[in-house]
Amino acid sequence: MPSQGWWETLISSQVDGAALTAAATASMLPAAAEYTLPANFFKNIGQQLLIKASGRISCVITTPGTARYQVFFGATSVFDSTAMNLNVVAKTTVNWYLELLLTCRAIGTSANLMCQGLWTSEAGIASPLPTVGGSATFTLPYNTVPAVGSNFDSTATQQVDVHFTQTVATGSMTCHQYQLISCG
Repeated sequence: MPSQGWWETLISSQVDGAALTAAATASMLPAAAEYTLPANFFKNIGQQLLIKASGRISCVITTPGTARYQVFFGATSVFDSTAMNLNVVAKTTVNWYLELLLTCRAIGTSANLMCQGLWTSEAGIASPLPTVGGSATFTLPYNTVPAVGSNFDSTATQQVDVHFTQTVATGSMTCHQYQLISCG
C-alpha cells in the first residue's frame, strides 16, 4: 500500500530521563516515553521511523571516555552508534542533539533496519571552546561502515527504547526531549 505522506508522532517525552552517570548501558528515556510498536507495524520495505532526542552531557578532562547510543526493540539492539570519543577539554552540562533515521530493509520474523544519523555536541572530541565557535558533529554509526542492524521479529510487538553508555563514570548525560516519528 503506498504511503499517504503523513508523518505521525508516535510518542514524545514529557519529562527528563534519568541522569545517567554509571559506565553501563541504561535507558535514557523516562518509562512513559518507551513506545510499543504493534505487531506487523512494518508493513512495507522502505517504511521509516525517525528518532529525535536532545539533552545535556558532561565529561571531564582527564578521562572523558566515550558516548554510545543504541536503539532497542525489546532486548534486541537494532542500531548501535558505536563509541564516540568525547572531548579532552572538560565540558559541563553542554547540549547534545541526536537524530536517527531507521529504514525497514526486511519484514517478518527476520526483519531489520538500516539506520544512520547525526550526533552534535560541544562534548564531542575536537570541539573548540564556545567562544571560538562550533560543535562536533558525528555521522552515525561513528567511525564505521553503515550496515543493517540485528534482526528482530516484526510480526510481534516491539518496545522501542534508546540506551546510552558512557565508558567511564566520570561524566553524566540526561535526555530532556525525545520524539519517535513514523514517516508515512
